Amino acid sequence: MKITLLTLAFLTAIFTNLANSLSASKPNIVFILCDDLGYGDIHCMAPETSKIKTPNADNLAKQGTIFTDAHSGSSVCTPTRYGLLTGRYSWRTRLQKGVVTGFAPSLIAKSRPTVASFLKAQGYHTACIGKWHLDFQYLDPDSKKAFTQKEHKLPPVGALIPDGPIHRGFDFYHGFHHARNMKAVIENDRVISHDDEINMLPRLTEQSATYIDSRADKKEQPFFLYVPLGSPHTPIVPSKKWQGKSALGKYGDFVMETDNVIGVISKALKRNGMTDNTLVIFTSDNGCSKAAGIPNLRNQGHHVSAHLRGSKADIWDGGHRVPFIARWPNKIKAGASNDELFCLVDFFSTAADIVGSDSPSGSCEDSVSFLPALLGKTIPKSSRPGIIHHSFSGHFAYRMGKWKLVLARGSGGWSSSNERASTRAPEAQLYDMEADPSEQNNLYLEKPDVAKRLLIQLKADVANGRSVKGPKSKNDIPLEGINIWKSGRGEAAKAADEKPKSKKKKKAS
Repeated sequence: MKITLLTLAFLTAIFTNLANSLSASKPNIVFILCDDLGYGDIHCMAPETSKIKTPNADNLAKQGTIFTDAHSGSSVCTPTRYGLLTGRYSWRTRLQKGVVTGFAPSLIAKSRPTVASFLKAQGYHTACIGKWHLDFQYLDPDSKKAFTQKEHKLPPVGALIPDGPIHRGFDFYHGFHHARNMKAVIENDRVISHDDEINMLPRLTEQSATYIDSRADKKEQPFFLYVPLGSPHTPIVPSKKWQGKSALGKYGDFVMETDNVIGVISKALKRNGMTDNTLVIFTSDNGCSKAAGIPNLRNQGHHVSAHLRGSKADIWDGGHRVPFIARWPNKIKAGASNDELFCLVDFFSTAADIVGSDSPSGSCEDSVSFLPALLGKTIPKSSRPGIIHHSFSGHFAYRMGKWKLVLARGSGGWSSSNERASTRAPEAQLYDMEADPSEQNNLYLEKPDVAKRLLIQLKADVANGRSVKGPKSKNDIPLEGINIWKSGRGEAAKAADEKPKSKKKKKAS
């Protein structure tokens, strides 16, 4: 059979269009995760109380949607990052409070799927550029013996990493472990240099753009770029170009430089013709830190948490309700605002939903897709009873609809009043988040039935090893090792401990 040039051209066009169609069905995903950026630090999230200019985030919002009730998985760093990558709350692991410090085996078990390993199996190229903060080891390149933190405050150049990002699903990694080791620059599985902290944010910005450029001739393969920045976390070190830009001090300058990352990434996507087929998400791992100088910023009219109570480490919403902006041309409505409730632990299921696949076995025990919210629809209420919040000190809270139960007498974190100063306060807090988003009117004593209902559900979600429907699961540690009630136990707690009577007995009575 003879194939004419015209027929060959026609078939080529068909296959090219098919390939482009298949590629377009799996969008590129860029996830920018800031470090300690408060809900009120972004101007478009809180225009009345934000005094820092964030033109790139504001422009992203004009082209996409802002989400006003998005939460990080914890009010501190490590737990949020674990939840984001695994679809599972971090308190189900050995980490019951605080953060990890490095020089230790990865918090993510080798056998556990991550959103990166999942997307890689779906044909994506995966890259992580930034702060890891989920633990990994540093090995002597010759002896392969693990370096210890006691011997090496800063991991030496040449140290090998056997359980880092490239062993948890990423094809490429460039960044650092956490703030105290920021000078140690890592690429893939090796410490490649030591550099001043002030150079890290420019480095990550440039590396992100370079990575996008490197995918220009590989558009047939979608990519997932995870950009967990180390800013505006301490050390607060805006580079020379940005010093003095905000007129609010170093923190304001650093926020502006952080906002610039969105602009650089957006320009890289545009010059490579990738904007239309790329979902960009911009958010934070928790609220603003006290290291930013919150009182001084407030005196200048800038409220880091906007109308919310508390800040980083706290169980109040200022600790974990985060700025969240998403752009996906022709999919996400431009210039819109959405008040759907979801959590960063939901990203894994969302990614699975986007590519049209089920999440892998052994993952997403606490993850519900927020793709409906991205598309302007409602997240099904049947997906999960509620969201669990967790503070730096390991205090729990449970959000179900408009109700929020806080199992702490005070902030559960670093803000005043803390637990020691709140001995005369009720043993827990209950807020109507629709009527009282600033958490000022504690209804715990007035609404015991509501408190009991939320506490029962929280305990069930913890004990079941998962909070969403699915195969039987279990926590990494015994149930008694997860202390959900740290500040007191009153009538609601006792009532929730009672075993409900069977329907048969209840009918007989």
